[in-house]
Amino acid sequence: MNAREWAARLVRLAAVAGLGAVFAAALAVQAYRIAHSWGGGAWRFDCVAGLVVCVIALARRRDLGWAAVAGLAVAAVAVPAAKAAHLPGEPGLAMTLALSVLLGSAIRVLRPLAACAVAAGGLAVAAATAVPPPDHLAPVTRLYGAAWLAALAAGLGLRLLDARRRAAAERVRRDERLALARELHDVVAHHITGIVVQAQGARIVARRQPEKLEESLAGIEAAGSEALTAMRRVVGLLRDAGDAAPATPGPERLGELVSRFDGHFDGRGPAVSLRLPDGEGTAAWPPEVTSTVYRVVQESLTNITRHARHARSATVTVAQDGHVVTVEVVDDAPPGPVRPSHRGGYGLVGMRERLEALGGTLRAGPRAGAGWAVLATLPVPAGRPR
Repeated sequence: MNAREWAARLVRLAAVAGLGAVFAAALAVQAYRIAHSWGGGAWRFDCVAGLVVCVIALARRRDLGWAAVAGLAVAAVAVPAAKAAHLPGEPGLAMTLALSVLLGSAIRVLRPLAACAVAAGGLAVAAATAVPPPDHLAPVTRLYGAAWLAALAAGLGLRLLDARRRAAAERVRRDERLALARELHDVVAHHITGIVVQAQGARIVARRQPEKLEESLAGIEAAGSEALTAMRRVVGLLRDAGDAAPATPGPERLGELVSRFDGHFDGRGPAVSLRLPDGEGTAAWPPEVTSTVYRVVQESLTNITRHARHARSATVTVAQDGHVVTVEVVDDAPPGPVRPSHRGGYGLVGMRERLEALGGTLRAGPRAGAGWAVLATLPVPAGRPR
């Protein structure tokens, strides 16, 4: 058992001990008041019945539903028994507190139908304390009625908070799954596409320039090593997000990224040029902006490799105007088969999700005349200097 589990256990024990002390004090106060006003042994019945329900409340963690039912059953027996024996009305102070704990805990966690049944049982006990109908509500009825309302409000309030926490946790898990899906797609699509295209280039080199085959094979080996490294980073995120290395490098790696696509594979690919903001603007970008810029450029160039084989050149322009970063990737591929629209393909969907999560936008489509353009904009937090 680790330190966190020990701390949680100690907190639970302290809570049980504190609640037990409250119950003990309530039993002592009630016994003193009954003995002082009624005399004799009238206090014994109240203390025994209250003690049973208090013990059930302290042991409720085992099964909250059945604990609530057991407590209500004891109260349902004690109320008419006290009236028949002409003893002080039940439930007493200690039993009322214990029933409040049982009802609130059960209403908080049970399924809706079971929670409603428990609440109705508590209301039935309140009604039983008022039978036969008096001219005015007895103090025990008013006390238990107020406790029942408090338990109902507390149980429903905590139930609502728990539902909100679960919804928030589910949103976080869904966002994490989407983020990991985007990382896996980006890594696999980028690196595997490079390996496939280099392998195709190597076949051509083997026929036309056999002396350069070793260089092409070395490029394939390097691309495979990069793919393994990237996949290890993503696996690190899956295994331990707190200790994993960042899976998305910042804009300082854009030059290296573009160089891998520039005239790739022995000059048979398009020439790719890169334009970055002047000065040290990119150094002030937060990590989520740098990683998003990198992934937009990576996915756009990967799509050019896949869908624009006849492009001769491509240009990557990253600019900053005030607190808005613009990323534009264009190519000059001649008209041909329609590429995936901005609503199709997981790569562009992932880019759009990244950008929209940061308050940005994405547009992708054919250019006038020839080529394709991807334009992404995203804000930089105003508190960060340029």
